[in-house]
Amino acid sequence: MKRLKNLFRNETVFCVSFVLAVLSSFVVWPDAGYLAYPDYRTLALLFCLMILVAGLQSLGIFSMLGHVLLTKVHSIRGLSLVMILLCFFSSMVITNDVSLITFVPFTLLIFRMGGQTRRVLKLVVLETIAANLGSMATPIGNPQNLYLYSVSGLTTAEFAWATLPYAGLSLLLLAAALFTERDEPLFGVTVKEPAENTASSLLRPAAPFFALMALCLLVVFRVLPYQPVLLCVMAAVLLLNRRLYLSVDYFLLLTFLCFFVFIGNMKRVPALNDLLLSVVQGRELLTGILASQVISNVPAAILLSGFASDFSALLTGVNLGGLGTLIASLASLISFKFFSREYPDQKGAFLKEFTVWNAAFLAVLAAAAGLLMKF
Repeated sequence: MKRLKNLFRNETVFCVSFVLAVLSSFVVWPDAGYLAYPDYRTLALLFCLMILVAGLQSLGIFSMLGHVLLTKVHSIRGLSLVMILLCFFSSMVITNDVSLITFVPFTLLIFRMGGQTRRVLKLVVLETIAANLGSMATPIGNPQNLYLYSVSGLTTAEFAWATLPYAGLSLLLLAAALFTERDEPLFGVTVKEPAENTASSLLRPAAPFFALMALCLLVVFRVLPYQPVLLCVMAAVLLLNRRLYLSVDYFLLLTFLCFFVFIGNMKRVPALNDLLLSVVQGRELLTGILASQVISNVPAAILLSGFASDFSALLTGVNLGGLGTLIASLASLISFKFFSREYPDQKGAFLKEFTVWNAAFLAVLAAAAGLLMKF
């Protein structure tokens, strides 16, 4: 019983998706049609990208990048700007959650060294927003982008129109939020690049991971089929570092699989299918934003995709829907956990600051989306 409670607490979204899949199987009994439910291409790409990013992270690539950039700054504002830009742009390649796992602890350490703990709360919140919004700019930036780009048939131009205007606007908003505060000199902090993690020493071990990542990108953009690339990645990781198999978020893959089963079953019930179509179609932006606030944006993307007709609007909706509540994007929980572990007495302050800034960004970006979609 204790293990079940821990599982539900740590993997709530998976548990909910599993229950929905099981319940729906009593409505539509398992048959050969179930095999057509999953999008195997998305599952394969998610697995490959997660294990390759874990490989690069294990080499210290991203931490080294942060150290190098931080040697160039001499003020609190400069430090904050570098950390926000790191989260924003790195999330486009290594996903929003990995970006936060890498750079939020780094931020907490640097600010504690500089005795600037009073300003770190706002910065961690802005870093979280930066990672969530920066990740929308590429098909591999987050799981919902990868999934929707895979199943929707959107062209690269259509994907860009649904994401890049809001990523660009969010970068301006982040800069504005940062420059509202008074700048101060950065005293008492000396950041040096670790001698053992120089760029030259990491290039050779990282090269195979970058090459495999390039193959995955060719699959994302529909140049290569996913099957041989999946086999290539699995074989290469066995040779390079088989421990990386333990770094994969298998619960995320199982969550996708459970939602595929649930949606597939719902579409085979005419009354439910018609009801969901009437609710979602024509309201993809709104339903994407609202559903994300309750079940987070990845499950919202999977659930609504089965009943949407305008995938561009849905893509925008679930990406902007990552703003708002703490669970709107599960990556935000990473920042909350790191911050509350460092400052356990400031959990309430974090939630207040997080909600205010997320609501402000969501209001501006949702309004912009409403205007742009009229053209």
